Amino acid sequence: MTGIASALRVLATAAAAALLAVTATAPVAQAGPEPKAPEEFVALRSVDPTIIQEMRYPTAHNFMGVPVDGYRQPLCILTRPTALALHRAQTRLLAQGYSLKVYDCYRPQRAVDHFVRWAKDLDDETMKGEFYPRVDKARLFADGYIAEKSGHSRGSTVDLTLVKLPAAPTGPYLPGGRQVPCYAPRSDRFPDNSLDMGTGFDCFDTLSHTDDPRIQGAQRAHRQFLRKTLADAGFVNLAEEWWHYTFEPELFPDTYFDFPVARRSVAGH
Repeated sequence: MTGIASALRVLATAAAAALLAVTATAPVAQAGPEPKAPEEFVALRSVDPTIIQEMRYPTAHNFMGVPVDGYRQPLCILTRPTALALHRAQTRLLAQGYSLKVYDCYRPQRAVDHFVRWAKDLDDETMKGEFYPRVDKARLFADGYIAEKSGHSRGSTVDLTLVKLPAAPTGPYLPGGRQVPCYAPRSDRFPDNSLDMGTGFDCFDTLSHTDDPRIQGAQRAHRQFLRKTLADAGFVNLAEEWWHYTFEPELFPDTYFDFPVARRSVAGH
């Protein structure tokens, strides 16, 4: 029996060694590579570096109060036809002493999903005082401020405004500071360097409707100036948001992309 036991111990040791060798050489499971943008997408800066970019969603200065999923870098990515159309509009504006400024461009689906998760968390009202002071968060879906899909994810939609040149600096955003409603007088709200449009960007309020009759004087004229300039370049405004424009015809009217907002997504385009 001693010989048999010894032989069994040898076999067990050999089997364990073989298993260890197989384990050591087995490939380690890795996450798949991040999706890249189709060739039709470009960084706006490569088409027109003069357009000012103040990308809000990679920062905490937005209606959620945290950087948004999928925004790896403060970069405007768009389909090439959309970027070229913005370049045409910018050329006309520069001759008049103005510049476009973009807040958001292509938006990955994972960012939209982040918006949806946030909207369902009714206890998180970190940024209510600035972005939606008069709106019940429970109504963000019903009132159309948040949706499960966004035209931004198709690559032909951009959020933007106008800046008088030479551009003054935008004030720094200080998390945790006093919040002023986005529809307050320009002198009181966040010190954006854009023309006064009557509300700030991403203001969840009916005052953001492009043709709201309460917006008059210079504020109304600024909205109309922006709309006419972009309409002449092929863009259509979303009536509920003075800053929201889509270039038509869209290159990808039925596709919602999810590659991250990062330089590597459009490298070589």
